[in-house]
Amino acid sequence: MNILFDEERLRKLIANLNILTGVPANILDLSGRDINLFRGHPPFCRAVNDLPEGHARCVACDQCKIQRYQAESGFQHYRCHVGICEAIMPLYNKQNPVAYLAVGCYLDDSSIEEQWEYTRSLLDWWPSGPDALKDAFFQFRQYSKAEIRAYTETLEALSAYIQLKGMILTAEQTDLQKLELYLNQHYMEKLSLESISQQLHIGRTKLCSLAKELSGGRTLSYLIAQRRIEAAKRLLLQSSMPISAVGETVGISDYNYFSKVFRSATGMTPSAFRKNCRGAAGTVSSFS
Repeated sequence: MNILFDEERLRKLIANLNILTGVPANILDLSGRDINLFRGHPPFCRAVNDLPEGHARCVACDQCKIQRYQAESGFQHYRCHVGICEAIMPLYNKQNPVAYLAVGCYLDDSSIEEQWEYTRSLLDWWPSGPDALKDAFFQFRQYSKAEIRAYTETLEALSAYIQLKGMILTAEQTDLQKLELYLNQHYMEKLSLESISQQLHIGRTKLCSLAKELSGGRTLSYLIAQRRIEAAKRLLLQSSMPISAVGETVGISDYNYFSKVFRSATGMTPSAFRKNCRGAAGTVSSFS
């Protein structure tokens, strides 16, 4: 679907929330991309995002969390790739999610020294060493569980207001847009020309034509592989998952075939790619 954002009203709303609460909020599109409504991020987050590798890790972190979102939940709380507290929940138009409301960055009320040590362990890739970010880390505000619960419950009610005021609307998709969105959301599943044709109610001949248009003359199989490889790159960079598990996660369960496809697309094996990119910085996970 085409998503239409009333950026002016959304930007004002998010700015007002930050003034009242001190907690940054933002809106991500369905693929996990920031639509750039909020600029007042804490010094630590600004420093990470100013570095190209850090920005890539943040983007991959958002996309990974959205892919793992459990539909029956409201706000889901987690720690990002550098251990900072965040939360997300979907915004709906009727029954369909059209964007995600993201909350963060902040620290909880557990020991700040322990939280720093956890973050420090995830910053081995930082060029000047983790301790260069220590002062910025200690500028994060800590919130109690009661404060975070009150804030997220308020935002859940606010999501209904966003829908009521029509701040996010949908427009009818073209068949080309339907195919692109479907592949973006389902590339990790077992896909075939027939299954996609049935799901999108588009004939197989037309589907092949759309795939060529979307890929610049290539095939549907190429489009699926392209998305799987891009997702695999993010996981290899962002996590310490075994390479076989990375392949399974992106939809290629055979280890040898995954390595072959990855090498064909990138010119190197998955292990070489991970090594050349200086390894993983840790998964998106809860702090314990």
